[in-house]
Amino acid sequence: MKKAIIFILILLAFSACTPGSVETEEPFILGNGTEPETLDIHLMSGVPEHRIVMGLFEGLVTTNPETALPVPGVAESWTISDDAKTYTFTLRDDAVWSDGVPVTAQQFVDSWLRILNPETAAPYAWFPAQLIAGAEAYNSGEAGPEAVQARALDEKTFQFETLGPAPYVVKALTHYSFWAVPTHTVEEFGSDWTRPENIVSNGPYTLAEWSPQERLVLEKSDSYWDANKASTDQIVFLPVESESTMLAMYQNDEMDWATTVPSEQIDELKVQDDYHNNPAFITYYYVLQTEVPPLDDPRVRIALSKAIDRVKLVNEVTRGGQVPADGLVPPISGYGEVKGNRLNVAEAQELLAEAGYPNGEGFPELEILYNTSEGHKKVAEYIQQQWLETLNINVVLKNEEWATYLNTRREGTFQIARAGWAGDYYDPNTFLDLFISGNSMNGGRYSNLEYDRLITEALQQTDDASRLEMLNEAESLLIGEDQAIIPIYYYAVNNLIDLNEWSGWYRNVMDQHPVGHVASY
Repeated sequence: MKKAIIFILILLAFSACTPGSVETEEPFILGNGTEPETLDIHLMSGVPEHRIVMGLFEGLVTTNPETALPVPGVAESWTISDDAKTYTFTLRDDAVWSDGVPVTAQQFVDSWLRILNPETAAPYAWFPAQLIAGAEAYNSGEAGPEAVQARALDEKTFQFETLGPAPYVVKALTHYSFWAVPTHTVEEFGSDWTRPENIVSNGPYTLAEWSPQERLVLEKSDSYWDANKASTDQIVFLPVESESTMLAMYQNDEMDWATTVPSEQIDELKVQDDYHNNPAFITYYYVLQTEVPPLDDPRVRIALSKAIDRVKLVNEVTRGGQVPADGLVPPISGYGEVKGNRLNVAEAQELLAEAGYPNGEGFPELEILYNTSEGHKKVAEYIQQQWLETLNINVVLKNEEWATYLNTRREGTFQIARAGWAGDYYDPNTFLDLFISGNSMNGGRYSNLEYDRLITEALQQTDDASRLEMLNEAESLLIGEDQAIIPIYYYAVNNLIDLNEWSGWYRNVMDQHPVGHVASY
């Protein structure tokens, strides 16, 4: 029987940790890439964690699985003021936590204050801080929580004010940094609130089991306001880092969804009906530590970019439909392409010589950091060889497991680090606001006051064409003049899932697939 052994083990685990549970249909099993760093939505920042919490929690709005656009979630409706700065959301009467406690407007207020509290040290606090009036002042310690312009008008009416008439506000609310946490549970258990025996959630699933480095299991919630939406009784996340292992498990019917595939297998897989490839609003790039010599010299950073043959990389190494990238923002309608410092070996060599390293002489050995992955290693090895052949400089490679890598990135204790950014919403701003001075995600410590001004003032624009023009100018500074990062390619995502067996899973440009919609035929 398909997945019989794994299914029996999961049922045994349920009988041990969830008394009274009954045998149901086979679970939906997916390869999640790595062990999640945390399930606290205010302390996470990665895609593997996001896949899980889309099943556990729900914000004011949620994500349409087919379009990846926002649709009503905990809030059944909302209004926007004429100046597009005040948003008022009406929460559903039947929105409750899995312990039966109602989801209230005050919990959203308290949750936003929690993520913005400097003591929380939330890696994503910058997101609401850059959008909500008064949030930055509180997050930076310049003001108290009363500065944050978010309020509960009554138990089910939540209202907030933004810094400007940004057209992407509702799209941004699909991100977990704007969701509510069960503040009553957080208060009772502190940092242990996400343990399986303590956690409560308000999404289509509850946490049934979390066996680190083995599996994490979600079970259908009976208390979710739209309980009929979740048709699959159990969702199982397996922390499989090896792409080849994930493929083998999928081919052996031990997994229903492989979230990535080995590049060397793509040619034989792409003829299969269960192979799904599509462009995504995601960019693969290298972050440069701009405060550390010799990377503090923009001539060196530009030389490194001009020495990379991205076309050869995507054609011969990644081979999954990726598109060579000179800019940071993937192609998006209405936004002009920014052409960065693309391949030009002669100019790269000249710039390196101008910086004091002719033919690489005297250039110190640098280190490329990447999180453990066969794919990331191949890209790093390719770039390592390119820089040696074209610039005569040596770099060494270092891999770290996911949680350690994320911490190193945030602390900025690296020289060159692999990075990827999946847009949190469909707008150029989701890529560009990362690099404002002091942003906790800006591990390369890039700082340019003109860049900061452009990003900040773009938020105030009522004319969208003017806003996009300012963002375009900012991107030109980031990856043209300053080369704070080196864009490598725009993603094409590669998934394996049999859509004749599973419904509710759709290809979309955001590569977001809420598990609450997945069901077997």
